Amino acid sequence: MRTSVEWMERHQVLLYVAALVVGAGAGLLAPALAGPAELAITPALGVLLYATFLGVPFARIGQALRDGRFLATVLVLNFVVVPVVVWALSRIVAHDRVLLVGVLFVLLTPCIDYVIAFTGIAGGAKDRLLAAAALLMVAQMLLLPLQLWLFVGPEFVQRIDLAPFAEAFVLLIVVPLAAAGLTQLAAARTHWGSATQSVVSGAMVPLMMLTLALVVASQLAAVGARIGSLALAVLVYVLFAVLMVPIGALAGRIARLDVPARTAVVFSGVTRNSLVVLPLVLALPATFDLAPLAVVTQTLVELVAMVVLVRLVPAILRRR
Repeated sequence: MRTSVEWMERHQVLLYVAALVVGAGAGLLAPALAGPAELAITPALGVLLYATFLGVPFARIGQALRDGRFLATVLVLNFVVVPVVVWALSRIVAHDRVLLVGVLFVLLTPCIDYVIAFTGIAGGAKDRLLAAAALLMVAQMLLLPLQLWLFVGPEFVQRIDLAPFAEAFVLLIVVPLAAAGLTQLAAARTHWGSATQSVVSGAMVPLMMLTLALVVASQLAAVGARIGSLALAVLVYVLFAVLMVPIGALAGRIARLDVPARTAVVFSGVTRNSLVVLPLVLALPATFDLAPLAVVTQTLVELVAMVVLVRLVPAILRRR
């Protein structure tokens, strides 16, 4: 088993690309799979995060909470710098209010779930990012209505229901984190607990592959049918990822963080909370029917970017 795990870790980027291809093929060749695949995303993501949290000793989470410099850097990057970048890039789609709403929803909300897994794959400080997850979640719940009020208008903000934020936080952070803590406790005292921790930790790469394939398979057909209308949104998302890598690296350098922490800052700046904000956008009136697809499109662009960045970001930061 150890040999298989080591082989998967060495070839994980190629395996993730293969998962994207398989998901794309399934989504295009069997559109009927989209519904079941979409239902399976949250459970798969929850198990992936359980495996991710299981690899983080809980003592290190406590230490990370006391790292004020890292927490301040992540908060300033996501809630001061990112809104400025998003406002500038959103001018590309400002003529289409529906598309603009979808772009703003997804780009203004930092990821709090699979970014932790990708950060760990890239050798970043996933424990510090995990410690920041609650702060990022609360901050975006409070600030998103204000940001949308500024960018779209006060009448639009009245239509937003923030309940899915709280639900996602419980299902994707609290429950997996509690399960990981109990497993670590059992692993220190029992043989079955230790065996469970070993098996789950060794399944990280297959779990990530499953999650990637499910997301792509569930959404690709719908996005493909409206790709002409979404082309400008794709441009915005690509530019956002390209810009946030050097901006995040610069922020980490200004804060004098170590390389693992800088890696975490970069990934936090690039990744967005698409899977969490999607229910919010789906709850909008029917006239905003393109907005959910704009959110999903960001997910697809971001997944491709993540596969590249897990190798590119560590190389850039080590060179600097």
